[in-house]
Amino acid sequence: MRPTMRRSTEPRRRWAAALGITALVVTGGGLLGGPAQAAATASVAVDFPTHCIPPPIAGIPPIDGTTTAQITVDNATPQVGDTVAVTYTVVVPAASNPVDLALPADIMTPTGKVTLGGAQSGDVTVAGPKKNPPVPGKGAFPSFSMTGTFTVTAPGAITLSPGDYNIHTSYIMELDTPCTVTGPPAPVSETVVATGGGQVNERAVQLSAASGQEGDEVTVTGTKFTPGAGITVAGRDGDAQTGDTTTATADGSGAFTAKLAVSDPDTTGIVAYEGGAWDAEKGAGPLAYTVTGGGEIPDGSQQLTTTVRAGTLSMTQAGDSVQLSGVDFGRGGASTGDLRTVTVEDFRGGPAGWSLTGKVTDFKGPGGARISADALGWTPSCATKPGSPSTCAAGSAGAVGSAGATLASTPDGAATGGEFTVDAGLSLDVPAFTGAGSYAGVLTLTLT
Repeated sequence: MRPTMRRSTEPRRRWAAALGITALVVTGGGLLGGPAQAAATASVAVDFPTHCIPPPIAGIPPIDGTTTAQITVDNATPQVGDTVAVTYTVVVPAASNPVDLALPADIMTPTGKVTLGGAQSGDVTVAGPKKNPPVPGKGAFPSFSMTGTFTVTAPGAITLSPGDYNIHTSYIMELDTPCTVTGPPAPVSETVVATGGGQVNERAVQLSAASGQEGDEVTVTGTKFTPGAGITVAGRDGDAQTGDTTTATADGSGAFTAKLAVSDPDTTGIVAYEGGAWDAEKGAGPLAYTVTGGGEIPDGSQQLTTTVRAGTLSMTQAGDSVQLSGVDFGRGGASTGDLRTVTVEDFRGGPAGWSLTGKVTDFKGPGGARISADALGWTPSCATKPGSPSTCAAGSAGAVGSAGATLASTPDGAATGGEFTVDAGLSLDVPAFTGAGSYAGVLTLTLT
Protein backbone atom coordinates (compact mmCIF):
# COMPACT_ATOMS: atom_id res chain seq x y z
CA MET A 1 0.00 0.00 0.00
CA ARG A 2 1.45 3.37 -1.04
CA PRO A 3 0.38 6.45 1.00
CA THR A 4 0.38 9.80 -0.79
CA MET A 5 -0.04 13.23 0.75
CA ARG A 6 -1.35 16.72 0.15
CA ARG A 7 -0.13 19.79 1.98
CA SER A 8 -1.87 22.93 3.10
CA THR A 9 0.54 25.85 3.37
CA GLU A 10 -2.00 28.60 3.89
CA PRO A 11 -0.39 30.94 6.45
CA ARG A 12 -2.20 31.62 9.66
CA ARG A 13 -2.93 35.03 11.00
CA ARG A 14 0.33 36.40 12.41
CA TRP A 15 0.56 36.13 16.20
CA ALA A 16 1.75 39.39 17.72
CA ALA A 17 4.39 38.35 20.24
CA ALA A 18 5.26 40.78 22.97
CA LEU A 19 8.54 41.55 24.58
CA GLY A 20 9.09 40.74 28.20
CA ILE A 21 9.47 37.93 30.63
CA THR A 22 6.08 37.92 32.34
CA ALA A 23 3.99 34.77 32.20
CA LEU A 24 1.14 33.21 34.09
CA VAL A 25 1.42 30.06 36.16
CA VAL A 26 -1.94 28.55 37.08
CA THR A 27 -2.71 27.21 40.52
CA GLY A 28 -5.00 24.24 41.15
CA GLY A 29 -8.24 23.39 42.91
CA GLY A 30 -11.63 25.06 43.05
CA LEU A 31 -15.36 24.64 43.58
CA LEU A 32 -18.26 25.28 41.26
CA GLY A 33 -21.08 27.57 42.34
CA GLY A 34 -24.79 26.77 42.35
CA PRO A 35 -27.45 27.50 39.72
CA ALA A 36 -28.83 30.94 38.99
CA GLN A 37 -31.85 31.97 41.00
CA ALA A 38 -34.92 33.49 39.41
CA ALA A 39 -34.79 36.68 41.45
CA ALA A 40 -32.37 39.51 42.06
CA THR A 41 -29.67 38.28 44.41
CA ALA A 42 -26.68 39.73 46.16
CA SER A 43 -23.48 39.42 44.18
CA VAL A 44 -21.24 36.53 45.27
CA ALA A 45 -17.69 35.52 44.47
CA VAL A 46 -17.49 32.23 42.57
CA ASP A 47 -14.72 29.77 41.74
CA PHE A 48 -14.45 28.21 38.29
CA PRO A 49 -11.88 26.07 36.46
CA THR A 50 -9.68 28.04 34.06
CA HIS A 51 -7.32 27.06 31.22
CA CYS A 52 -4.53 29.61 30.72
CA ILE A 53 -1.98 29.70 27.91
CA PRO A 54 1.24 31.40 29.13
CA PRO A 55 3.29 33.37 26.59
CA PRO A 56 5.70 31.11 24.66
CA ILE A 57 8.67 32.99 26.12
CA ALA A 58 7.77 31.58 29.54
CA GLY A 59 8.70 28.10 28.34
CA ILE A 60 5.86 26.40 30.21
CA PRO A 61 2.84 24.53 28.80
CA PRO A 62 -0.80 25.52 29.29
CA ILE A 63 -1.90 24.86 32.85
CA ASP A 64 -5.36 24.30 34.32
CA GLY A 65 -6.24 26.07 37.55
CA THR A 66 -8.94 28.02 39.38
CA THR A 67 -10.08 31.64 39.16
CA THR A 68 -12.10 33.35 41.89
CA ALA A 69 -14.19 36.22 40.48
CA GLN A 70 -17.19 38.40 41.26
CA ILE A 71 -19.65 40.32 39.07
CA THR A 72 -21.38 43.47 40.36
CA VAL A 73 -23.80 45.89 38.70
CA ASP A 74 -24.86 49.46 39.36
CA ASN A 75 -28.57 48.57 39.09
CA ALA A 76 -29.97 45.15 40.03
CA THR A 77 -33.59 46.08 39.17
CA PRO A 78 -33.41 47.90 35.82
CA GLN A 79 -36.18 48.74 33.40
CA VAL A 80 -36.19 47.36 29.88
CA GLY A 81 -34.17 49.85 27.84
CA ASP A 82 -31.88 50.84 30.73
CA THR A 83 -28.11 50.63 30.44
CA VAL A 84 -26.51 48.57 33.23
CA ALA A 85 -22.88 49.09 34.21
CA VAL A 86 -21.07 45.82 34.94
CA THR A 87 -17.87 45.30 36.93
CA TYR A 88 -15.98 42.00 36.58
CA THR A 89 -13.46 41.61 39.41
CA VAL A 90 -10.93 38.78 39.29
CA VAL A 91 -10.40 38.40 43.03
CA VAL A 92 -7.80 35.62 42.75
CA PRO A 93 -6.28 35.13 39.29
CA ALA A 94 -5.34 31.61 38.28
CA ALA A 95 -1.77 32.81 37.97
CA SER A 96 1.46 33.96 39.61
CA ASN A 97 4.78 35.39 38.52
CA PRO A 98 6.84 32.34 37.46
CA VAL A 99 10.22 34.09 37.48
CA ASP A 100 12.48 35.51 40.18
CA LEU A 101 12.49 38.96 38.58
CA ALA A 102 10.14 41.47 40.22
CA LEU A 103 7.64 43.14 37.89
CA PRO A 104 7.03 46.89 38.15
CA ALA A 105 3.75 48.65 38.78
CA ASP A 106 1.23 49.62 36.10
CA ILE A 107 2.17 47.17 33.33
CA MET A 108 -0.95 44.95 33.28
CA THR A 109 -4.07 45.69 31.20
CA PRO A 110 -6.94 43.20 31.65
CA THR A 111 -9.82 42.58 29.24
CA GLY A 112 -12.59 40.00 29.31
CA LYS A 113 -16.20 38.96 28.80
CA VAL A 114 -19.22 38.61 31.09
CA THR A 115 -21.79 36.00 29.98
CA LEU A 116 -25.48 36.88 30.15
CA GLY A 117 -28.15 34.21 30.59
CA GLY A 118 -31.79 33.78 31.49
CA ALA A 119 -34.08 36.41 30.01
CA GLN A 120 -31.25 37.89 27.92
CA SER A 121 -28.26 36.17 26.35
CA GLY A 122 -24.95 37.37 24.95
CA ASP A 123 -21.57 38.64 26.15
CA VAL A 124 -20.60 41.95 27.73
CA THR A 125 -17.13 43.18 26.76
CA VAL A 126 -15.21 44.55 29.75
CA ALA A 127 -11.79 46.14 30.14
CA GLY A 128 -9.69 47.46 32.99
CA PRO A 129 -7.09 50.20 33.38
CA LYS A 130 -3.35 49.67 33.07
CA LYS A 131 -2.97 49.65 36.82
CA ASN A 132 -1.32 47.15 39.17
CA PRO A 133 0.98 47.16 42.20
CA PRO A 134 4.52 45.76 41.84
CA VAL A 135 4.68 41.97 41.73
CA PRO A 136 7.63 40.35 43.51
CA GLY A 137 9.54 37.49 41.94
CA LYS A 138 7.51 34.27 42.18
CA GLY A 139 4.76 36.35 43.81
CA ALA A 140 1.01 36.06 43.26
CA PHE A 141 -0.61 38.31 40.67
CA PRO A 142 -2.92 40.93 42.20
CA SER A 143 -6.68 41.25 41.92
CA PHE A 144 -7.99 43.43 39.07
CA SER A 145 -11.33 44.79 37.85
CA MET A 146 -12.83 45.35 34.39
CA THR A 147 -15.93 47.33 33.48
CA GLY A 148 -18.45 47.47 30.64
CA THR A 149 -22.14 48.06 29.95
CA PHE A 150 -25.13 46.35 28.36
CA THR A 151 -28.64 47.47 27.44
CA VAL A 152 -31.56 45.53 28.92
CA THR A 153 -33.75 44.25 26.06
CA ALA A 154 -36.15 41.86 27.82
CA PRO A 155 -37.97 41.64 31.16
CA GLY A 156 -37.15 38.87 33.63
CA ALA A 157 -34.19 37.46 35.53
CA ILE A 158 -30.85 38.02 33.77
CA THR A 159 -27.88 36.08 35.13
CA LEU A 160 -24.29 37.27 34.88
CA SER A 161 -21.36 34.82 34.94
CA PRO A 162 -17.61 35.46 34.67
CA GLY A 163 -16.24 34.68 31.20
CA ASP A 164 -12.87 34.40 29.51
CA TYR A 165 -10.26 37.02 30.35
CA ASN A 166 -6.83 38.10 29.15
CA ILE A 167 -3.93 39.77 30.94
CA HIS A 168 -1.82 41.95 28.65
CA THR A 169 1.58 42.98 30.03
CA SER A 170 3.69 45.86 28.70
CA TYR A 171 7.16 45.49 30.14
CA ILE A 172 9.93 45.64 27.55
CA MET A 173 7.80 43.21 25.51
CA GLU A 174 4.06 43.07 24.84
CA LEU A 175 2.66 39.75 26.13
CA ASP A 176 -0.83 38.25 26.23
CA THR A 177 -1.98 35.45 28.50
CA PRO A 178 -5.53 34.35 27.59
CA CYS A 179 -7.48 32.43 30.22
CA THR A 180 -10.64 30.59 29.17
CA VAL A 181 -13.44 29.12 31.26
CA THR A 182 -13.24 25.33 31.28
CA GLY A 183 -16.68 23.89 30.54
CA PRO A 184 -18.51 27.23 30.20
CA PRO A 185 -20.52 28.92 31.47
CA ALA A 186 -18.94 29.68 34.84
CA PRO A 187 -21.22 29.79 37.91
CA VAL A 188 -23.62 32.72 38.22
CA SER A 189 -22.21 35.55 40.33
CA GLU A 190 -24.99 38.15 39.96
CA THR A 191 -28.67 38.13 38.96
CA VAL A 192 -30.67 41.20 38.01
CA VAL A 193 -34.43 41.33 37.42
CA ALA A 194 -35.65 43.64 34.65
CA THR A 195 -39.18 45.01 34.46
CA GLY A 196 -41.16 46.97 31.89
CA GLY A 197 -41.52 46.39 28.19
CA GLY A 198 -41.63 49.62 26.22
CA GLN A 199 -39.86 50.38 22.94
CA VAL A 200 -36.28 49.12 23.14
CA ASN A 201 -33.30 50.14 21.08
CA GLU A 202 -32.05 46.72 19.97
CA ARG A 203 -29.07 48.02 17.99
CA ALA A 204 -25.96 46.12 19.04
CA VAL A 205 -22.26 46.09 18.20
CA GLN A 206 -19.43 43.64 18.77
CA LEU A 207 -15.64 44.05 18.60
CA SER A 208 -13.11 41.57 17.26
CA ALA A 209 -10.78 42.51 20.15
CA ALA A 210 -11.04 44.44 23.40
CA SER A 211 -7.53 45.90 23.22
CA GLY A 212 -4.73 46.67 20.79
CA GLN A 213 -1.64 48.77 20.27
CA GLU A 214 -1.84 52.29 18.84
CA GLY A 215 -2.85 52.13 15.18
CA ASP A 216 -4.23 48.57 15.31
CA GLU A 217 -7.47 47.93 13.45
CA VAL A 218 -10.46 46.47 15.28
CA THR A 219 -13.35 44.93 13.34
CA VAL A 220 -16.71 46.33 14.46
CA THR A 221 -19.91 44.48 13.53
CA GLY A 222 -23.41 45.79 14.14
CA THR A 223 -26.95 44.39 13.98
CA LYS A 224 -30.52 45.72 13.98
CA PHE A 225 -29.67 49.19 12.68
CA THR A 226 -31.98 50.87 10.15
CA PRO A 227 -31.51 49.12 6.78
CA GLY A 228 -29.57 51.35 4.38
CA ALA A 229 -28.65 53.88 7.08
CA GLY A 230 -25.24 55.54 7.19
CA ILE A 231 -23.37 54.41 10.31
CA THR A 232 -20.60 56.26 12.14
CA VAL A 233 -18.20 54.09 14.14
CA ALA A 234 -16.18 56.13 16.63
CA GLY A 235 -13.95 55.98 19.66
CA ARG A 236 -15.15 57.48 22.93
CA ASP A 237 -13.41 58.89 25.98
CA GLY A 238 -16.18 59.15 28.55
CA ASP A 239 -18.77 61.57 27.14
CA ALA A 240 -16.46 62.87 24.40
CA GLN A 241 -15.73 61.45 20.97
CA THR A 242 -12.07 60.86 20.10
CA GLY A 243 -10.35 61.24 16.74
CA ASP A 244 -10.84 57.56 15.83
CA THR A 245 -13.76 57.38 13.36
CA THR A 246 -14.89 55.52 10.26
CA THR A 247 -18.18 55.02 8.41
CA ALA A 248 -20.23 52.12 7.07
CA THR A 249 -23.66 51.47 5.55
CA ALA A 250 -26.18 49.06 7.05
CA ASP A 251 -27.32 46.32 4.65
CA GLY A 252 -30.89 45.23 4.01
CA SER A 253 -31.07 43.39 7.32
CA GLY A 254 -29.62 46.32 9.32
CA ALA A 255 -26.19 44.72 9.75
CA PHE A 256 -22.78 46.24 9.00
CA THR A 257 -19.07 45.52 9.31
CA ALA A 258 -16.40 48.21 9.63
CA LYS A 259 -12.70 48.34 10.42
CA LEU A 260 -11.69 51.11 12.84
CA ALA A 261 -8.03 52.07 13.23
CA VAL A 262 -7.60 53.06 16.89
CA SER A 263 -4.72 55.51 17.19
CA ASP A 264 -5.93 57.90 19.92
CA PRO A 265 -4.55 56.72 23.29
CA ASP A 266 -7.52 58.39 24.99
CA THR A 267 -10.00 55.97 23.37
CA THR A 268 -11.58 53.84 26.11
CA GLY A 269 -14.70 52.68 24.26
CA ILE A 270 -16.22 52.28 20.79
CA VAL A 271 -19.75 53.20 19.64
CA ALA A 272 -21.77 53.04 16.43
CA TYR A 273 -24.66 55.33 15.63
CA GLU A 274 -26.96 56.66 12.93
CA GLY A 275 -27.09 60.36 12.13
CA GLY A 276 -24.60 63.18 12.47
CA ALA A 277 -23.88 62.88 16.20
CA TRP A 278 -23.98 60.28 18.96
CA ASP A 279 -27.51 59.47 20.04
CA ALA A 280 -28.13 56.64 22.50
CA GLU A 281 -31.55 56.06 20.94
CA LYS A 282 -30.04 55.45 17.50
CA GLY A 283 -26.74 53.90 18.47
CA ALA A 284 -25.08 51.06 20.30
CA GLY A 285 -22.19 50.94 22.77
CA PRO A 286 -19.88 51.99 24.10
CA LEU A 287 -17.98 48.73 24.24
CA ALA A 288 -14.82 48.92 26.31
CA TYR A 289 -11.54 49.10 24.37
CA THR A 290 -8.03 49.63 25.70
CA VAL A 291 -5.11 51.08 23.75
CA THR A 292 -1.97 49.27 24.90
CA GLY A 293 1.68 50.14 24.39
CA GLY A 294 5.08 50.08 25.97
CA GLY A 295 5.09 53.73 27.04
CA GLU A 296 8.18 55.85 27.45
CA ILE A 297 11.64 54.30 27.31
CA PRO A 298 13.48 55.05 30.58
CA ASP A 299 16.69 57.02 30.44
CA GLY A 300 19.70 54.82 29.90
CA SER A 301 17.58 52.10 28.26
CA GLN A 302 17.42 50.74 24.73
CA GLN A 303 14.24 49.32 23.24
CA LEU A 304 14.88 46.10 21.36
CA THR A 305 12.47 44.81 18.71
CA THR A 306 12.31 41.69 16.62
CA THR A 307 9.93 39.97 14.23
CA VAL A 308 8.49 36.48 14.50
CA ARG A 309 7.69 35.29 10.97
CA ALA A 310 4.69 33.03 10.44
CA GLY A 311 5.55 29.71 8.83
CA THR A 312 3.46 26.98 7.24
CA LEU A 313 1.43 23.90 8.05
CA SER A 314 3.20 20.87 6.56
CA MET A 315 3.71 17.15 6.91
CA THR A 316 6.30 14.53 6.01
CA GLN A 317 6.10 10.75 6.16
CA ALA A 318 8.75 8.15 6.94
CA GLY A 319 8.06 6.19 3.75
CA ASP A 320 5.55 5.68 0.96
CA SER A 321 4.85 1.96 1.09
CA VAL A 322 3.52 -0.47 3.69
CA GLN A 323 3.71 -4.26 3.40
CA LEU A 324 0.76 -5.84 5.19
CA SER A 325 1.01 -9.40 6.52
CA GLY A 326 -0.23 -12.22 4.30
CA VAL A 327 -3.32 -14.37 4.85
CA ASP A 328 -4.20 -17.86 3.70
CA PHE A 329 -6.56 -18.59 0.83
CA GLY A 330 -9.81 -20.01 2.09
CA ARG A 331 -9.33 -18.72 5.61
CA GLY A 332 -8.92 -15.00 4.99
CA GLY A 333 -8.76 -12.78 8.07
CA ALA A 334 -6.75 -9.75 9.20
CA SER A 335 -3.83 -8.59 7.06
CA THR A 336 -2.01 -6.19 9.40
CA GLY A 337 0.76 -3.61 9.40
CA ASP A 338 1.71 -0.13 10.57
CA LEU A 339 1.30 3.21 8.83
CA ARG A 340 4.57 4.94 8.08
CA THR A 341 4.99 7.64 10.74
CA VAL A 342 3.69 11.05 9.68
CA THR A 343 5.28 14.19 11.17
CA VAL A 344 3.12 17.33 11.23
CA GLU A 345 4.70 20.76 11.74
CA ASP A 346 2.37 23.68 12.45
CA PHE A 347 4.45 26.85 12.39
CA ARG A 348 1.74 29.23 11.13
CA GLY A 349 1.01 31.09 14.37
CA GLY A 350 -2.55 32.14 15.16
CA PRO A 351 -5.77 30.51 16.37
CA ALA A 352 -6.41 27.75 13.79
CA GLY A 353 -5.97 24.05 14.49
CA TRP A 354 -5.48 21.34 11.85
CA SER A 355 -6.99 18.06 10.72
CA LEU A 356 -5.24 15.09 9.07
CA THR A 357 -7.62 12.76 7.22
CA GLY A 358 -7.18 9.69 5.04
CA LYS A 359 -9.14 7.74 2.47
CA VAL A 360 -8.26 4.55 0.61
CA THR A 361 -9.06 2.98 -2.76
CA ASP A 362 -10.25 -0.58 -3.30
CA PHE A 363 -7.42 -3.12 -3.24
CA LYS A 364 -6.95 -4.47 -6.77
CA GLY A 365 -5.71 -8.00 -7.33
CA PRO A 366 -5.16 -10.48 -10.17
CA GLY A 367 -7.77 -10.95 -12.85
CA GLY A 368 -9.81 -7.94 -11.74
CA ALA A 369 -10.32 -9.25 -8.19
CA ARG A 370 -10.90 -6.60 -5.54
CA ILE A 371 -11.02 -6.17 -1.78
CA SER A 372 -13.35 -3.31 -0.79
CA ALA A 373 -11.87 -0.10 0.62
CA ASP A 374 -14.29 -0.47 3.53
CA ALA A 375 -12.33 -3.55 4.64
CA LEU A 376 -9.37 -1.39 5.75
CA GLY A 377 -9.48 -0.20 9.35
CA TRP A 378 -7.00 1.68 11.49
CA THR A 379 -6.24 2.46 15.13
CA PRO A 380 -4.69 5.99 15.16
CA SER A 381 -2.28 7.43 17.73
CA CYS A 382 -0.75 10.89 18.01
CA ALA A 383 2.07 12.33 20.14
CA THR A 384 2.79 16.02 20.80
CA LYS A 385 6.35 17.32 21.08
CA PRO A 386 6.92 18.95 24.52
CA GLY A 387 6.53 22.73 24.44
CA SER A 388 3.98 22.75 21.61
CA PRO A 389 1.07 25.17 22.24
CA SER A 390 -1.45 22.66 20.83
CA THR A 391 -2.12 19.08 21.87
CA CYS A 392 -3.09 16.65 19.15
CA ALA A 393 -5.88 14.10 19.47
CA ALA A 394 -5.94 10.78 17.64
CA GLY A 395 -8.91 9.96 15.47
CA SER A 396 -11.32 7.15 16.31
CA ALA A 397 -10.45 3.54 15.58
CA GLY A 398 -12.56 2.10 12.78
CA ALA A 399 -12.98 1.75 9.04
CA VAL A 400 -11.17 4.12 6.66
CA GLY A 401 -12.94 3.38 3.39
CA SER A 402 -13.27 5.51 0.29
CA ALA A 403 -15.25 8.15 2.21
CA GLY A 404 -12.32 8.67 4.56
CA ALA A 405 -11.80 9.17 8.28
CA THR A 406 -9.85 11.45 10.62
CA LEU A 407 -6.36 10.25 11.56
CA ALA A 408 -5.49 13.09 14.00
CA SER A 409 -6.32 16.74 14.71
CA THR A 410 -5.75 19.72 17.00
CA PRO A 411 -8.45 22.21 18.07
CA ASP A 412 -8.66 25.94 17.41
CA GLY A 413 -7.36 28.04 20.29
CA ALA A 414 -6.00 31.40 21.37
CA ALA A 415 -2.48 30.29 20.40
CA THR A 416 -1.82 27.10 18.45
CA GLY A 417 1.03 25.29 16.73
CA GLY A 418 3.73 22.74 17.42
CA GLU A 419 5.25 19.49 16.22
CA PHE A 420 3.42 16.16 16.22
CA THR A 421 4.00 12.53 15.21
CA VAL A 422 1.06 10.49 13.96
CA ASP A 423 0.92 6.69 13.64
CA ALA A 424 -1.73 4.04 13.12
CA GLY A 425 -2.07 0.28 13.22
CA LEU A 426 -3.61 -1.00 9.96
CA SER A 427 -5.81 -4.06 9.47
CA LEU A 428 -7.32 -5.22 6.18
CA ASP A 429 -10.18 -7.72 6.66
CA VAL A 430 -9.62 -10.14 3.77
CA PRO A 431 -12.73 -12.24 2.98
CA ALA A 432 -12.34 -16.02 2.99
CA PHE A 433 -11.59 -17.56 -0.43
CA THR A 434 -10.36 -14.27 -1.86
CA GLY A 435 -8.39 -15.13 -4.98
CA ALA A 436 -4.71 -15.82 -4.37
CA GLY A 437 -2.26 -13.14 -5.45
CA SER A 438 -0.99 -9.67 -4.61
CA TYR A 439 -3.44 -6.83 -3.85
CA ALA A 440 -2.66 -3.11 -3.67
CA GLY A 441 -4.58 -0.02 -2.65
CA VAL A 442 -3.60 3.63 -2.22
CA LEU A 443 -4.14 5.48 1.07
CA THR A 444 -4.22 9.25 0.53
CA LEU A 445 -3.54 11.57 3.50
CA THR A 446 -4.75 15.18 3.44
CA LEU A 447 -3.66 17.88 5.93
CA THR A 448 -5.86 20.97 6.31
